[in-house]
Amino acid sequence: MKGKDILNEISSTSSGEFYTPIPEGYKAGKTKYVIITGSVMSGVGKGTISSSLCKCLQDRGLKVEPIKLEAYLNVDSGTLNPYRHGEVFVLDDGYETDLDLGTYERMLDKNLTRDHFVTSGRIYQTIIEKERAGKYLGRDVQFIPHVTGEIKSIVRNMAMKSKADIISIEIGGTVGDYENMFALEALRELQYEEGRENVCFVNITYIMEPKSLGEQKSKAAQLGIKRLIAMGIQPDIIVCRSQSKLKQNIREKISLNTNVPLDRVIGVHNVENIYSLPLTLRESGFDQRILEIFEMDKKFKANGNSGLKEWVKNTSVTSSKDPIVVGIAGKYTEGGDAYISILKALEHCSFALNHRVEVKWIESTKIEKDQIKVDEAIKGVDGIIVPGGFGSRGVEGKIKVAQYCRENNIPYLGLCLGFQIALIEFARNVLKLEDANSTEFEPKAKHPVVDLLPEQMDIEGLGGNMRLGGRNVEVKEGTIASRIFNKAKSVRRRFRHRFECNPDYIKQFEENGIVFSGKAPKQPIMQILEVPSLKFLMASQFHPELTSRPRHPDEMFLEFVKNCAKK
Repeated sequence: MKGKDILNEISSTSSGEFYTPIPEGYKAGKTKYVIITGSVMSGVGKGTISSSLCKCLQDRGLKVEPIKLEAYLNVDSGTLNPYRHGEVFVLDDGYETDLDLGTYERMLDKNLTRDHFVTSGRIYQTIIEKERAGKYLGRDVQFIPHVTGEIKSIVRNMAMKSKADIISIEIGGTVGDYENMFALEALRELQYEEGRENVCFVNITYIMEPKSLGEQKSKAAQLGIKRLIAMGIQPDIIVCRSQSKLKQNIREKISLNTNVPLDRVIGVHNVENIYSLPLTLRESGFDQRILEIFEMDKKFKANGNSGLKEWVKNTSVTSSKDPIVVGIAGKYTEGGDAYISILKALEHCSFALNHRVEVKWIESTKIEKDQIKVDEAIKGVDGIIVPGGFGSRGVEGKIKVAQYCRENNIPYLGLCLGFQIALIEFARNVLKLEDANSTEFEPKAKHPVVDLLPEQMDIEGLGGNMRLGGRNVEVKEGTIASRIFNKAKSVRRRFRHRFECNPDYIKQFEENGIVFSGKAPKQPIMQILEVPSLKFLMASQFHPELTSRPRHPDEMFLEFVKNCAKK
């Protein structure tokens, strides 16, 4: 039976064992689904490979929409510790997601929405709300069919809403995790209902290469894939991640032990530039094999690789000039993923300027505790970024960094908290308000130059209570901001904060050299500051790194890096 026949049968059955909400007008086969799972271990680049595949399909002219199904029980990523899960990536609609959504946005050069990121917690929340409202008609609510049914409903609604040719669904975690078993089961059911001709399973596995042995070993990969098969899921394609190029005998072992044809076992070894990965996947035949499974290869041909080659050319640095060194003064400096969008924004600037950028991590907590002097910590850098963050740890160290940059005319770029740090430092050392602070760090500050947003005064708790997502920023004419934004009167950027510049101190700041070149429309909420008398001191209450793209670097980052290059 074809998928459409199975779906019709399920929809018309009266047995009551199925729970498969079908959106009105939905037709099986109109949208195809690629399901991407991981085995052996996490952290092998599943999100990067998934987004690169989407790039390949997009290059062929297909409309592609990615979905990330995340296993954890948080409703969103907003309260996750960056050390445990990397940065929180904020979408334009204000939804807080994990860093993989940033990878998808940068690779596809498009804004995603809350529909593209679904956690277990959000699914359970939906189910409990429906159960309380009696939406399940008195049935006992179970993992099968209700939890799995809600997941299928999410992906089918995305198909209807987006009218995508292909939806790529990445399942977070690793095969064998308890947390994602119901997601795997839901997508097994999806293939059963839609038909194998409409759903393709891709498993990304890891080929170990122990230094003590000096050769690649595939047994862990074989066992991981067999665990997937034991759950009723036969992968159609296997991508083998490895440190060095995949050996032919390893491909053959994987093929033989997993029932996957040899030409569908694809090797992906480490690359220096992840933006070259779509071309690498194209040359390996990855997207071709998927379209063959869907019988779409005749309609959506590759038409050569000129587009992807141009993409690689424009996301590379060929210059041999000495690198620009940028210091990032933060408190999550031991885990680079905590600031990954900043690293990517700097990378985008390096592409535009054809000048490599290196990062020096500066642990602000050590400066705060006088374990290292500011001048020693900053030694050798051409500019400093103070990133966003929450909590008081390391703040005084960041203030010392901001002061040193201002007094020594070192380029300074402040992002969100970095904007507030610049205000506190300026208030203390230029306005001579010695007790200036943010009420986040000192609720009874004598001079609260940074205070709560008015609309946040009565909100308690942490989850989902901030100014979040894309908002318009009104740009002041005749300023540096106006120049770098090509005299645009307004730009749209993404926010994630509760505290702001206290309007009571705006006049004092302006009288002493700060120019507020960006503000909220019709409100005294300052969102960009600059000090024109210095080489470069600029900060934003928003997060410009979240909207920087490989071919379109953020304007503030680009201006900052240009000034860092003037050594």
